[in-house]
Amino acid sequence: MRTTPASPEDRVRRSTDALALIAFCGFLFLLGLQIVGLVGADEPRYAQVAREMLARHDWVTPVLYGHPWLEKPPLYYWSAMLAYKAVGEVSDTAARLPSAILSSLLIVFIFVWTRRFRRGMQLDAALITASSALIIGFGRSASTDMPLAVMFTAAMLCWYGWYSSANRGWLLAFYFFSGLGTLAKGPVAVFLAGLIIVIFAVLRRDGRLVLRTLWPIGIALYLAITVPWFIAVQRANPDFFRVFFLQHNLERFTTKLYHHPQPFWFYLPVALLALVPWTVFVGAAVVDAVRDWRFSVQQPAGQEDFRTYLTLWLLLPIVFFSLSQSKLPGYILPAIPAGTILLADFIRRREADAAKPRMWVVLLHALVCAAVPVGALIVPFKLLKLGLSRNVIIVAAALAIITILMLCLTLQNQGYRVLRFATLVPVVVAFALILRGTAPMINILQSERLVEARLQQTELGRLPSIAVYDVSPGVEYGLAFYRNQPIASYERNEIPAGDHVVVAASGTKTELEYRLPGRRVTKFGAFELQHLDFYLVTGKGTGPQHP
Repeated sequence: MRTTPASPEDRVRRSTDALALIAFCGFLFLLGLQIVGLVGADEPRYAQVAREMLARHDWVTPVLYGHPWLEKPPLYYWSAMLAYKAVGEVSDTAARLPSAILSSLLIVFIFVWTRRFRRGMQLDAALITASSALIIGFGRSASTDMPLAVMFTAAMLCWYGWYSSANRGWLLAFYFFSGLGTLAKGPVAVFLAGLIIVIFAVLRRDGRLVLRTLWPIGIALYLAITVPWFIAVQRANPDFFRVFFLQHNLERFTTKLYHHPQPFWFYLPVALLALVPWTVFVGAAVVDAVRDWRFSVQQPAGQEDFRTYLTLWLLLPIVFFSLSQSKLPGYILPAIPAGTILLADFIRRREADAAKPRMWVVLLHALVCAAVPVGALIVPFKLLKLGLSRNVIIVAAALAIITILMLCLTLQNQGYRVLRFATLVPVVVAFALILRGTAPMINILQSERLVEARLQQTELGRLPSIAVYDVSPGVEYGLAFYRNQPIASYERNEIPAGDHVVVAASGTKTELEYRLPGRRVTKFGAFELQHLDFYLVTGKGTGPQHP
């Protein structure tokens, strides 16, 4: 079958689309990865697991400080190990490369898929997804959340590709990506996919749809991808089933064992913030889809089906994780691409109708967009607890006014066809401000990279034995990564017997002396911006060490 040669206009459009994807993915996911050191407890912990697996040449058992760490499957660790080898060193930047690269591939996949099945909205779908707040944040982090979100999104799009085209190649791809999603974060990937598909089939009044999805060849592919690692890690670690499935999946969902309790409504504000700056229009798209879903059951597979499917994909994970006793923002990351793709579909349909958004919707959207660069400008001052100077206030006000006027005028005059371009302007400005201002402040206030550098500037800070007291888990795991050694914790009663350094909350010398009778506690430095003191503990205890 002969294909029609592309017209000059088509070739130019393809070139500009490709350049836009490369530019935005490079800017949002790769630029400035080195500015902020690893933050929190999870980033340095996951990066350290990958480092130790690489050092041991062990691709089966995740290991932390020489002991099995069976909380998560290996996909992120494998990716980080490859990144360490490719870069030639273990670093925080290399640890974040897997998420950054996978995020970029996700945007390309969304572009290609929508060009195939929803031609005309591909660039909107790709760039709206790329510029959503939670996608940017986790696309630049060393975590398991983005690998899961990427594989889950690819799987869900492939399933709908099969549903709308009857091409089983897409169904096979669904099982392939579902398998990788399971290796990214466990059975939650296939459980959520199954939940969405079953509810979609119920709304379509097509019970056989679920049976057709359960294709033996696809199931065999899924098992071929997932089962070898599960068998290998279980053989190497007899406790794996109990630790991974019962503790870190079932108990994490049903109990408060892991100390992440939040109210039931926690994910409502998280979802609204996750979709910034597109929150208002995604909300409009959801309302539009919910209002019209009843018509989809009376029609053959088509556009209405797609909107219903995306709405379920967006809402069901949020509802599901709202029932969990353990809640973290990254849990709903796999739902976010559904909202952004739904918005792209909404824009395409409104453009076809030559409709213009209502003024109150435009104004709300403009206010959200204005808050993005203004927030990026003033957050560094707030992080340092500094007052805003007159010049900063004037610049912030000017940014807000210009953004609001620009969006209101362009959207009222040009309608939905300029929504993407007009919204991406403040996103680019805000992200540039974040790289210049907010990111360096986060590096100072949240990452232990500079704390370790300060310790290394002193002879005492180079002692091989180090402990922490009354600090956040991020301090312990951050120091452990940058020093590449386990860090003892006084709270766990891991008090070294010999001379050692203690990194503790500011002003805790008296408490340390109480816990260490007969030993000398001497302050020799501090990292004031994180409220940390450095102490040298010498001598051997002559009495009991108080817990």
